[in-house]
Amino acid sequence: MTTAADDRVPARLRAMPSWLLTHTATHASRLVSESFATIGARRYHYALLAALDEFGPLSQAALGRHCGIDRSDVVAAVNELAADGLVLRRQDSADRRRNVITLTPMGRNQLASGDRVLAEAQEKLLGPLSATERAELTRLLARLFDHHA
Repeated sequence: MTTAADDRVPARLRAMPSWLLTHTATHASRLVSESFATIGARRYHYALLAALDEFGPLSQAALGRHCGIDRSDVVAAVNELAADGLVLRRQDSADRRRNVITLTPMGRNQLASGDRVLAEAQEKLLGPLSATERAELTRLLARLFDHHA
């Protein structure tokens, strides 16, 4: 079965996983950004809140490493999250040069809202795939991610 997309894209490109990944990732990024915007969040906000929820209080540097976010971007995002009461930033008593970031109850609520809108975005993105196909795609993408990380 051919679709309108088949007619618009050269077969040579449709046969290249890198091309398909790039263009699908662009679409996914748009869907996720739009979804997060509905709750006044951004992708970095969600990533940082998720890391704090999973790993507990962390330094800004550790947050960046866990999320793959540059230190300067972590600082800006933490500033926004702190201003909204979603995280607390405290000086580390063991190392005064370091800040420790902690998730607040409001931050947990925002993370739960992020989980909901992200699930909706995943549904839009992966709609044509069965549950088994979604699991397989996720497994394969995780394998590629781990290989290149």
